Amino acid sequence: MTTSDDTTRSVEHVEPVEPDEEAQHEHHHGYIADKDAYLRRMKRIEGQARGIAKMIDEEKYCIDILTQVSALTRALQGVATGLLEDHLSHCVVDAARMGDEEARVKIKEATDAINRLVRS
Repeated sequence: MTTSDDTTRSVEHVEPVEPDEEAQHEHHHGYIADKDAYLRRMKRIEGQARGIAKMIDEEKYCIDILTQVSALTRALQGVATGLLEDHLSHCVVDAARMGDEEARVKIKEATDAINRLVRS
């Protein structure tokens, strides 16, 4: 298990790289490579949400609706986990290469995102 102290130490060992101006302007979010897959997943989730609304409108059995809500929640958590993984492996790693302050900011963002996911 990695503690925040372990994370900070590992970031401090990364050699900062001087970014050239072009590289700074070409930074892409980590999820870009999987953008189409994320969009497909979100469209499917959107359909699930509409289906749940229809079930409520049609006064379907409570447990059946709850089952669909649970499936929708798991699908959203899957998207969130994938986005977090992409953020860590791209944005945080890139920030660690740039220098200490940027790395600390990105690690804090990731930590806050993890905390929000854990609480949900």
